[in-house]
Amino acid sequence: MTAATHSSLFPQAPDSADAVLEGLDPEQREVATALRGPVCVLAGAGTGKTRAITHRIAYGVRAGILQPSSVLAVTFTNRAAGEMRGRLRQLGAQGVQARTFHSAALRQLQYFWPKAIGGSLPRLVDRKIQLVADAAAVCRLRLDRGELRDATAEIEWSKVTQTVPADYALAAAKAGREIPRDPAEIAQLYAAYEELKRARAVIDFEDVLLLTVAVLQDRHDIAEQVRAQYQHFVVDEYQDVSPLQQRLLELWLGERDDLCVVGDASQTIYSFTGATPDHLLDFRTRHPGATVVKLVRDYRSTPQVVHLANGLLAQARGRAADHRLELVSQRAPGPEPAYTEYPDEPAEAEGAARRIRELLDAGVPAAEIAVLFRTNAQSETYEQALADLGVPYQLRGAERFFDRPEVRKAGVALRGAARFGGNDTLLEDAVDLPSQVRAVLSGEGWTTQPPAGSGAVRERWESLAALVHLAQDFAAARSGATLADLVAELDERASAQHAPTVQGVTLASLHSAKGLEWDVVFLVGVAEGMMPITYARTDEQIEEERRLLYVGVTRARERLHVSWALSRSPGGRASRRPSRFLDGLRPGSGASAAGRAGGGAGGIERGFGRAAAVAPAVPRRSGRSPARCRVCGRTLTDAGEMKLMRCEDCPSDMDEGLYERLRDWRAVQARRSGQPAYCVFTDKTLMAIAEAVPEEDGELARIPGVGVRKLHRYGADVLAICAGQDVAEGDAQD
Repeated sequence: MTAATHSSLFPQAPDSADAVLEGLDPEQREVATALRGPVCVLAGAGTGKTRAITHRIAYGVRAGILQPSSVLAVTFTNRAAGEMRGRLRQLGAQGVQARTFHSAALRQLQYFWPKAIGGSLPRLVDRKIQLVADAAAVCRLRLDRGELRDATAEIEWSKVTQTVPADYALAAAKAGREIPRDPAEIAQLYAAYEELKRARAVIDFEDVLLLTVAVLQDRHDIAEQVRAQYQHFVVDEYQDVSPLQQRLLELWLGERDDLCVVGDASQTIYSFTGATPDHLLDFRTRHPGATVVKLVRDYRSTPQVVHLANGLLAQARGRAADHRLELVSQRAPGPEPAYTEYPDEPAEAEGAARRIRELLDAGVPAAEIAVLFRTNAQSETYEQALADLGVPYQLRGAERFFDRPEVRKAGVALRGAARFGGNDTLLEDAVDLPSQVRAVLSGEGWTTQPPAGSGAVRERWESLAALVHLAQDFAAARSGATLADLVAELDERASAQHAPTVQGVTLASLHSAKGLEWDVVFLVGVAEGMMPITYARTDEQIEEERRLLYVGVTRARERLHVSWALSRSPGGRASRRPSRFLDGLRPGSGASAAGRAGGGAGGIERGFGRAAAVAPAVPRRSGRSPARCRVCGRTLTDAGEMKLMRCEDCPSDMDEGLYERLRDWRAVQARRSGQPAYCVFTDKTLMAIAEAVPEEDGELARIPGVGVRKLHRYGADVLAICAGQDVAEGDAQD
């Protein structure tokens, strides 16, 4: 947001309950006024779901129907919870609890632990990766940093899906997990991790949910106390709930049904964490009398952007696709999405940076531009390209704004100036609030011009500049506001985690961009192997990648730039091609995709009581076909045979010389990393490579046992060896 929009940053609270409903469209108004019984809101991207549910809560509170302290609104990130608290405050609905699942559960656990268990709650570990590393040492497993992260993710997934160590291998195979090590090793590591936690008297974030569930299940008196406190529930992003979170929600509810859920199955992008849209899609089955409201009026994006988004989903398959919503743009027409092909990734980054520089020179605010990519590893190239052209930027997903050291120090300085400003020589020439803030923050490192280059110095300056811009907006919205008023506003924002906008181009992964929006979005790296990512193999995984691209497209309000590179580095083989998801959508790629039947129009389906007929559930489609031998066609079940994609006793067409060169290379890599040779690649994986003789990244990635991490680390070496080239000992990436 910019200074031009200050009136929306600091609005006056509506003067009555009816005033809360003003400006809502018919479907949003239905959400806001349906205050009793189960309500399911199916909300497409950009359709104002947060507006609808915050106005719903505010209307209920202002009309005296809901007691603020009896409402619990739950979402999935601190940022989203902070935004919800900020909006409720602006609507005059203070006192409503808006929290993440973990935050709400932790408060209850801290309160009831002495009564339910006795003593004080065990210490909560912020980051479990060190504990996982210690568990690996107990198990005598050597894991590099990437493997530690992957193993930690497997433990987190196991806990949110309520899978115990003994059942891990079977559950992971059933779910089609991309497992970083042998399943038995992960199960052993998981068990050791749990033992270490008990020995050290600590708990992790997943334990917060598990223990809260256990307390509410075992102690009916405590469960009834919680239910007496909270009688009305709102759950945002319901497509992202895990089985464990759903169980906690059921315990909070008890036998009641005052529940409103909001979600969009087409934005399910966190299944790797245990999230599933099934709870959203099955809501009407579990609650036959539910009112279902569909929001499809897109207020965010132009018809051109919406057309591309609808086209992406028109090609989708699976249960979520069967419940897709057909968006209808409410905005004036804008430019068509731009598609650009580059020879290599550095050229793609430089091209995006040049276009961004042109936009800034034309007056587009830096904060209204974003560069979105599939993996965080792609960020560095764009950071450098933007810095080279003097373009300010911020990295999404970094430390929370009000937790940054420079922001905390600035807050102390502003508070001191507000209290003793009359004796501060810095403020002698400051005639208004913005100039006072600039004067105070100049002592903390803020300057009128940003520092050159990138890095920590630039990030600190961007944080202070955000406070300067906030002061300007605050003063423009509230005539006569003082420094003390601004400090009070900052305190409220910090409490709500309602951060100001940093004036820089946003660099973010597609996952971290969820829930955000910009005037201009650059979707980069939209090529096969990156979108969909190489390790997405099953139909379900491919469809989740499509939904991830859909989320990226729907972040754009006005302009969308889509690009890809034909090779990774300058002079490399131009073996890449644009993402299959763009087929039929980008110019020159065939006919436009026709809309499929099953898209949802907007509207309202009112519940008719408990005896209402239950719509039959849509049968799930299995996305995994059995692995078969590529020689004889027999179904394979042995893990080693599945890696080779052939029976052990079927004839091999392996290049023996290539296999020996790969073994020699592997021995060098193992010595360099201090790991056993099988940790680089197993013999079976090397045999599979020697049989397939891949020529490019995509072919190598399809070989079981490679995976995205090893592709990134060893892929260039392996492809060079397969091409008959010599590889120097120091070539592999660390």
